[in-house]
Amino acid sequence: MAKLIYSAIASLDGYVSDSTGNFDWAAPDEEVLAFVNDIERPIGTYLYGRRMYETMVFWDSAGADLSPLEQEFTQLWQAADKIVYSRSLESVSSRRTRLEPEFDAGSVRAFLQSQERDVSVGGPALAGEALRAGLVDECQLFLNPVTVGDGNAVLPRDLRIELELLNQHRFANGVVYLRYRVVK
Repeated sequence: MAKLIYSAIASLDGYVSDSTGNFDWAAPDEEVLAFVNDIERPIGTYLYGRRMYETMVFWDSAGADLSPLEQEFTQLWQAADKIVYSRSLESVSSRRTRLEPEFDAGSVRAFLQSQERDVSVGGPALAGEALRAGLVDECQLFLNPVTVGDGNAVLPRDLRIELELLNQHRFANGVVYLRYRVVK
């Protein structure tokens, strides 16, 4: 059975983007990206909402002008399956991707039980649904040394979950990685 992992890059005050939707402060440097590549390697499938998919689909056709670490991330992303949950999208443009009209916790639970490789859920809205349904096994947060004041919160404000710290790592640029197990 696969683990469901919520991984996000966030500001220190808990947002994945600011109130205007900007997240340029979240771009990982080479040290952080090398670490991201290492933790993404075991992922077999990404679960995305529409907005996260529209951000990440760049990696399906990323150009050759990328750094070696960006090229590695591109290969990891392209090799994984993607499931996009959206009522507004009519189609998806990336390879190895299927579109589902809505997130169904029972179907996702059955999918996780059938998978050998871990599954990642991306985007705070979809992750919030998965957290509420008790499906998330781990939260992996990259906290950036910036506050943005308001925006799209990394975690639901109306949900209490207990977490157990499994790992932490500090990067030279001030980013801190925190890996938690969701206590069920």
